[in-house]
Amino acid sequence: MAIRFKVIEKGQPGVPGGGTKKFYATPVADGEVSLAELTKAIEKICTVSGADIRAVLYSLVDVSIDNLANGTIVRLGDLGSMRITLSSEGKATEQEVTAASIKSTGIIFTPGTRLKEMLDAAKFQKE
Repeated sequence: MAIRFKVIEKGQPGVPGGGTKKFYATPVADGEVSLAELTKAIEKICTVSGADIRAVLYSLVDVSIDNLANGTIVRLGDLGSMRITLSSEGKATEQEVTAASIKSTGIIFTPGTRLKEMLDAAKFQKE
């Protein structure tokens, strides 16, 4: 199976009017899978009940939130890891940088070994 992509035209970032425009490949999502659908798929390949699988997945979300909120990197084995990132205003001195300097936050997901291997072996198909 191949990852589908389409071609889009983009201008140069930060250049008024877009500057020289070029064409780039961008992936096309082929639907989505819900937690309920993941639960059913996992249930088919193991002996754990759907209720237990859902309980574990929802607990994973809760525990991940708690750990990320404390600044801990959450490592999920072959799936990958998550960590907090932030963006702040630049200040002239170290003492001027406070929590109020933080403009935005996010979560970075870094894929694990098996996901990276899947990407390395991926085939692509133009729409």
